[in-house]
Amino acid sequence: MHSLNIFCHEFVVAVSFVACIVGLVLLWDSKQQKNDVEETERILFRMSFTYWLVYCVAFGIEKIVLPDWESVLMTLRITTALSYFLTFSCVVSLPLHKFAVHRVEE
Repeated sequence: MHSLNIFCHEFVVAVSFVACIVGLVLLWDSKQQKNDVEETERILFRMSFTYWLVYCVAFGIEKIVLPDWESVLMTLRITTALSYFLTFSCVVSLPLHKFAVHRVEE
């Protein structure tokens, strides 16, 4: 039962890795600079996709690395944790930014 949960999490991380790449490709169009508000939203989306991509890569390498390499494993765990929290902060910042812009317009 425990191995099924690990496989499910690894599958979700692999699918989200592909989704992050697709999201970054869709946001790549740099010719569309309409105003500062939209540019800030695009930057926040890019940051969240990029941080999550770093999480997925670090998680994947962590699963592949041999257990004998304890220093590399600890560095990967720290990278995974930091990228997870940075992704969370970007995801929380996006609605807060929209709310702040909406309040300024009123």
